[in-house]
Amino acid sequence: MVTETLRWRGGWARIAPWPGPERDVAHLTVGTETPPSYEVVDRCLTRLRLAGYGGVVTNALTAADCLPFVDAGFRVRERLHLLEHDLSDLPAPGGGTRRARRGDRPRVLDLDRRAFDPAWRLSGPSGFDDAVRATPVARVRVADVGGAPPAPVAYAITGRAGAQGYVQRVAVDPAARRTGWGRTLVADGLHWLRRRGTRRVLVNTQLGNAPALSLYEACGFRRLPVGLCVLARPL
Repeated sequence: MVTETLRWRGGWARIAPWPGPERDVAHLTVGTETPPSYEVVDRCLTRLRLAGYGGVVTNALTAADCLPFVDAGFRVRERLHLLEHDLSDLPAPGGGTRRARRGDRPRVLDLDRRAFDPAWRLSGPSGFDDAVRATPVARVRVADVGGAPPAPVAYAITGRAGAQGYVQRVAVDPAARRTGWGRTLVADGLHWLRRRGTRRVLVNTQLGNAPALSLYEACGFRRLPVGLCVLARPL
């Protein structure tokens, strides 16, 4: 199936195969400062049909971003918690993390595959690039175990857009869970964001992902009354 990026003034949308079990479903990842118009969404649908896809699933969208998709026939597939941190009281910084290098990418992608259910895995190197480029400035950190070369057991992507921060992705190897690496990486990202003048940080997680929700709340995030939605529709 085709992978491509559509661009318009103020935003972009990447079309890639959905990482879940549905082989003819596309993943439409939207990166934008303003919601796309109905015409932009219709343009994306036309490209998907021409590429032979039978359905499409979006990334997590705010209520404002959902509107043109709903007008184009999308329906809610999954709802997500949205949490906020005001950076006034941060968890203690930990150690043992480092900046991710290009050579880490294959091991990070393998870690991501093992850490997430199929529907939430990155769609290969392009999906990783999309996650990093979703914000103007991003920081990718990994936590290693011993060995030669060291093998990452956890990684996190933290992003910043002006005074707004985002914990974009946190993944911990299933064999290394409950060892503190998730908290260490989240704390690292929060301290980095505060040093750069960020005033507010957002993160989202699935409604049923109790371990992730517990992690974020333990790091000082609070749930917001309005969440996010993943949308889908057949083609």
